[in-house]
Amino acid sequence: MELVTPGIGLIFWQTLLFLLTLFVLARFAWKPIMASLREREETIENALREADRARLEMQQLRSQNENLLAEARAERDRVLREAQAAGNQLIEQAKQRATDEGARQLAAARAEIESQKRAALAEIRTLAGTLSVEIAEKVLRRELQDEAAQKALVNEYLKDVKLN
Repeated sequence: MELVTPGIGLIFWQTLLFLLTLFVLARFAWKPIMASLREREETIENALREADRARLEMQQLRSQNENLLAEARAERDRVLREAQAAGNQLIEQAKQRATDEGARQLAAARAEIESQKRAALAEIRTLAGTLSVEIAEKVLRRELQDEAAQKALVNEYLKDVKLN
């Protein structure tokens, strides 16, 4: 049983060595160990603060990026709307020019048709007059082939002239 129960001398020497070790540690090692622990604790706290700051900065950057993306999308939509409006306006202008040109050509064609119509009517009148004269000439030649008919026609004309 002696091995299980410690003796008083052993307890004394163990206590003395513990106190001496404690004194040496307190005198030479305690301050540097505590300083290094404090420094380690400050380093960890600084790292945590930096991590929080970096996380906040990342959130701000993410928010800014989302805002920039929203602005870019809005700008893209605006540019697309403007381009579509400009395209529609160009189409409308082209349609209007085509309509105006068609109307101008139609008016020119109508004027040309009217001019051709007048020319054709004048030509028909001239032709009708010429034909009338030729027909009258042929009729008169046939009727005036004998001398008695000629004298009767001259006398009739003379009567008309005197009466007028």
